[in-house]
Amino acid sequence: MIKIRQAIVVEGKYDKIKLSSIVDAVIIVTNGFRIYKDPEKLALIRYYAAATGIILLTDSDRAGFRIRNYIKGAVKNGKVYHVYAPDIYGKESRKEKASAEGKLGVEGISKTLLLEAFAKAGITASDAPPSTESITKADFFELGLSGGEGSSFLRKALQKKLGLPELLSAGSLIEVLNTMMTKTELIQLLEEL
Repeated sequence: MIKIRQAIVVEGKYDKIKLSSIVDAVIIVTNGFRIYKDPEKLALIRYYAAATGIILLTDSDRAGFRIRNYIKGAVKNGKVYHVYAPDIYGKESRKEKASAEGKLGVEGISKTLLLEAFAKAGITASDAPPSTESITKADFFELGLSGGEGSSFLRKALQKKLGLPELLSAGSLIEVLNTMMTKTELIQLLEEL
């Protein structure tokens, strides 16, 4: 598994599933053109652009480029890296017919070609062992951030302090926090709250 520091923005859930088998990174799904009407998701993308940088990896069709350009224009602060899926004609196995332009999307591209696309974009990736300081669902429960009275209120206060979107689920918040801090740093932050 290749560890990538930046958050990766993809169009759909199948793109995320494909990338999750290749990279260890935060992967944000735009749900296609729904990103145009999702200010919370856009706020999360902006947050990551400023904090770690984002990698835009959309399909190489017209729709993918429209989404890529929309996000690029919406991110004013931070770093945006562009990884381009190669133009490969064909059809994803889960679909009955090829896309309108006949190109494979991110989900249909091989692992080797995706890794080459990251390398061409100069994305630094390294084999990294998982952190022993990762924040888990069990930690969230123990720290009162889930499953208890007032846990929702505590999560919202934490999200506000960190400038994160209010509508993050507990699971999404765990993903985000693991890119920002260690378990020890989270405990210290909660003591300040």
